[in-house]
Amino acid sequence: MFIYRVLSLGLMLSLVDLISQPVAAQSCEGHCGEKLASCSCEPTCETLLNCCTDVKQFCLDISPHSGSLLGGTDFKLLNVKFDKNLNLTCRFKSEIMTRGYVDTDGVGHCISPLLFESGWIPFKVSTDGINYNRAGRWLSVHHSKLSVKYKLILVNGTQWQYYGTPGVDGILFMVWNSSLIKAERVNVELWGYEEFGEPYSDEWRAEWKYLYSVGKNVANKGEFSFVPTPREMPLAQWHMGSMRVSPSTEPDGTCNVNALWSSAHALAYHLEKTFRKDSAAWALEKCRKWDEEEKLMPSFLTEITDCPCTLAQARADTGRFHTDYGCDIEKGSKCTYHPGAVHCVRAIQGSPKYAAGQQCCYDKTGAQVLTTDSIGGSTPDRGHDWGSPPYKKPPKVPGFSHWKYDVITFYYCCLWSDNCDYYFTHRPSSDCRTYQPPKAASVLGDPHFITFDGSMYTFNGKGEYVLLHSPQYQLTVQGRTEPMKSENGSVVKATRLSSVAMRENSSDVIEVRLTDKADHLQVLQNQQVLSFSEQTWMDLEGVFVFSAVPQNVTVMFPSGAGIEVRGRGGVMTLTVLLPQEFKKKTQGLLGKMNDHPEDDLTSSNGTVVGGNSSSQDIFTFGAGWAITNESSLFTYDSELLLNEYYFSPKHDPSFIPQFSVSEDTSDPLLKPTLKMCVGDGAQFCKYDTLSTRSLELGNNTLHAVRAHTATAEDLQPVVSCGWLRPPKQGQKEGTLYLEGANVSFSCNRGYRLYGSRERVCQKDGLWSGEDTHCVSDNILGIVFGTIGSVLTLVVMVIAIILYTRKQKRERLTERENKVVYHHQVASL
Repeated sequence: MFIYRVLSLGLMLSLVDLISQPVAAQSCEGHCGEKLASCSCEPTCETLLNCCTDVKQFCLDISPHSGSLLGGTDFKLLNVKFDKNLNLTCRFKSEIMTRGYVDTDGVGHCISPLLFESGWIPFKVSTDGINYNRAGRWLSVHHSKLSVKYKLILVNGTQWQYYGTPGVDGILFMVWNSSLIKAERVNVELWGYEEFGEPYSDEWRAEWKYLYSVGKNVANKGEFSFVPTPREMPLAQWHMGSMRVSPSTEPDGTCNVNALWSSAHALAYHLEKTFRKDSAAWALEKCRKWDEEEKLMPSFLTEITDCPCTLAQARADTGRFHTDYGCDIEKGSKCTYHPGAVHCVRAIQGSPKYAAGQQCCYDKTGAQVLTTDSIGGSTPDRGHDWGSPPYKKPPKVPGFSHWKYDVITFYYCCLWSDNCDYYFTHRPSSDCRTYQPPKAASVLGDPHFITFDGSMYTFNGKGEYVLLHSPQYQLTVQGRTEPMKSENGSVVKATRLSSVAMRENSSDVIEVRLTDKADHLQVLQNQQVLSFSEQTWMDLEGVFVFSAVPQNVTVMFPSGAGIEVRGRGGVMTLTVLLPQEFKKKTQGLLGKMNDHPEDDLTSSNGTVVGGNSSSQDIFTFGAGWAITNESSLFTYDSELLLNEYYFSPKHDPSFIPQFSVSEDTSDPLLKPTLKMCVGDGAQFCKYDTLSTRSLELGNNTLHAVRAHTATAEDLQPVVSCGWLRPPKQGQKEGTLYLEGANVSFSCNRGYRLYGSRERVCQKDGLWSGEDTHCVSDNILGIVFGTIGSVLTLVVMVIAIILYTRKQKRERLTERENKVVYHHQVASL
């Protein structure tokens, strides 16, 4: 079997090996024997050692390949048979042990452990408890992102989480997929979650604790109900946690056994009797205690990113924000924790120092909802809901740190009592006054380029090229193009984007490439194919990848860069979104991103190609951005790719494209082309349609250009004047604070309005008019009455002063007259 070259990996075959004749099985096995000892079953293992007949015995394929970070998933080891009498031990991350087993068909099984992190977890398997010589990797998934079929479902979750508050009681009911628990009878257990120790210290730790069983030795029929009873201390001190169903053959509270878990929830049904006696008073006490604890913790508010100003911006900024699964307009979510909102997004990355999160919510008008206006407003989070690498320790534990500091506290202050002022003092909405939207660039059609600064051109080279490189951020995006074929199968003198590879700093290398299956995209992580059949979101090393459908992939890096890849009509469309921090820090075929489109076509040697340059000059410019084998991020896992791209020039000089198309009036395709190709993207649409003889491709190109235009419009900067406070003893009408918005004020009966009755958000970011106040009529009367009295008093005082001065002048005149008289007498 031919050994293929895979780049950017530690275990590489030499070039001599690559160009040699196919290796005989015997010598190949010898080569594998030397390598297997260090094989960690990363992509290198299978790719470089695929000549070995027994490599699959060591690098394990598993099913399912993912499950909840809470553990308990029973997964099969697919590619190896075991002796039925063997006892398997499965070791995760070289430290966490779980018991495996061999079923009656000789298939090995492992049980995933309870973890405090998400992402790919390496594991090894031993048959003797000493030698761990079979290896694989397991995908640990944030519990809220898990498919419903792998969860224990609490029916009517509202009843569970409000149980014991006024009017909420009765029977609690749960259901599960019974086939996922390999037992005829089960125990139903309650587990609590808590975090202990000095916040942000090395002693800070997270803990899951078995509390008690609500059902023992229950038939595994996939359902269970019970009437809860309040608990005494100290058990009642656990206020959040999860239900677990596990085989009844296991001792109570045994960790890392086959199990299904519910989502994290507030344990209202479990709390002490004083909660049921007066839930609001109980919750207020807990709210006040949290308020005091929060005052002692460092503030994270200054380091979290601001929310986008509009829903359109929030949904377009896919490099920094992603849909909140609890409030998704596409899925008709109820937005339980954000009443009045129709959609929320979360900042993808935790904040730099405190790993805090940001949540931004929007109403049906697309305006951001603020907590100063509504309980359903946007709220920052001390614990990012999706955790923050390297996870494991508070407040970075995915999901549960967020529950500890931001959700159960919301129950204390807002849901179980009416004291949201405490909560929003520490979790105020950030408005969008400092938000700066990213800039978008695209590659589409066969292929056409739209740079970050809006320049548009066509480059139809065949090869592998630098689409984007930022030395400061060590972000690289490379594109591979291949010749296109017409609908009748003939080769066209034009190319299409067929693969995109990318990396930031020392992150995993992500490659997205077209397949022959209905525009489906294939995603590779470090040259190994990823499957999104079980999960749509993957936490990888230094990068997140999201793919809800096979035609769409979004890649997100810590810098805030977002890369969207779409497969449509046999062509790949790429959109790159970069935050403003990348300004003047990019190069490549997508331009310099400096708000100066005239220098977008800057070659790799610094020469600027003018916008009026010929197609040939532009072609030469594009060829100059060809990569090298040493810098390549691509995978060469077929003989075709090796011959066409690895052993050939990175820019194929023999491929000369068709630089333009003629609009021949005798061409029957011309009329429908001209009818279809109008408006934005018309020129690209005509070129693609006539060069490939495909109306479908031209139409896809037209829609791709319009989609880019719509994204660019959604990401236009918006002026915000910030929140306006309603006057005391008055109201305001209007909760939109963007340029042109009007906010009007009125006063309650018995009060008069002073200041501006209406204020408008101006383009300079300031509100028109003056601050508004409501003043009581009674106070005015007292004031005016007081003023009258004061005036009377003043008049009397002035009269007295004037009279006194007159008397003084008269006495002085009298004395002066007497002195004159005496002088006159003396002179006689």
